[in-house]
Amino acid sequence: MRFIHIADLHLGVSPDAGSAYSKKRPGEIWDTFRKIIGICKEEKTELLLIAGDLFHRQPLLRELKEMNSILASASDTEVVMIAGNHDYIKKNSYYQTFSWAGNVHMILSEDISCVELPKLHTAVYGSSFHAREVEEARYADAVPEKRQKYEILLAHGGDEKHIPFQSRELKRLGYDYVALGHIHKAQILEENRVAYAGSLEPTDINDTGVHGYIAGEITDKGCRIRFVPAASREYIHMDVEVDRNMTGHLLKNAIRKQIEMSGVANMYKIILTGQRDPDMIFDLTDMDPFGNIVGIADHTRPAYHFEKLMEENKDNILGQFIHSLQGYDQESVEYQALCEGVQALIETRRG
Repeated sequence: MRFIHIADLHLGVSPDAGSAYSKKRPGEIWDTFRKIIGICKEEKTELLLIAGDLFHRQPLLRELKEMNSILASASDTEVVMIAGNHDYIKKNSYYQTFSWAGNVHMILSEDISCVELPKLHTAVYGSSFHAREVEEARYADAVPEKRQKYEILLAHGGDEKHIPFQSRELKRLGYDYVALGHIHKAQILEENRVAYAGSLEPTDINDTGVHGYIAGEITDKGCRIRFVPAASREYIHMDVEVDRNMTGHLLKNAIRKQIEMSGVANMYKIILTGQRDPDMIFDLTDMDPFGNIVGIADHTRPAYHFEKLMEENKDNILGQFIHSLQGYDQESVEYQALCEGVQALIETRRG
């Protein structure tokens, strides 16, 4: 039995992707989901597992209709899904009354329930969130009931506020596979048995790394899974080294070259490191050559010649301040305080 496991699509989210991509980003996330359904049809995937947070918030009725149409197009693929902490099931949620296509099965219960798929000799167990936070260890006793040859647990959570569990505990329950959602980075917790698919597309600046889905197969010999990249773009945290000879013009060119090497379709948080000319202040609003920089953090320090400054100012407060903090490692808090203090004293004198 072949399956695809996805999670945390967060459809409806509008993530910051830089001026070049932010407007189109919500549509791209929908497009990647449509691509997964296309893969299901092309590869004749028998089961699609969606482990929560299909939507970023309560879905609109028109969104559910669109989703149902997409899922129904893969009529030979059975779909089983649950609601996560973002799209949890409220009393007035459209999830409660929506009529899904015949191949789509949503587990609405907040207690562990089972969807049996006799043609696939498979039973899928799971539960949906009915609140933003669930501190109960809901999966602790969720043992499979041997209803079908193959048994899968579809689960969302894993931290203190969202159904806490330990991966070893899940493995000991005895499922052929445990398909997890909630953590946005794909992780295999127990080889071929317990895994987070991660978010299908990155939706936050800290969702770095490759994103996609898990493809698997369960046979008499057991379960085998593999991660498959699928996202159209990545968030990348990129360090750019600065030296005392670098001007704003040179810095922008350096950023441009590094982005070109890593891919202009990706989205970047730039971290400036190194030591800059003490007289240089970079205009960080003018450092985005491709419109795909989401944020810039300036961690540079002014490249002062402290010994020379101390000698030239040994009879005043500047020299005394340098003397009191000299000799510390450049990564220390004291060295950072030295740089900031010297800059403040010099600027005060100039003013």
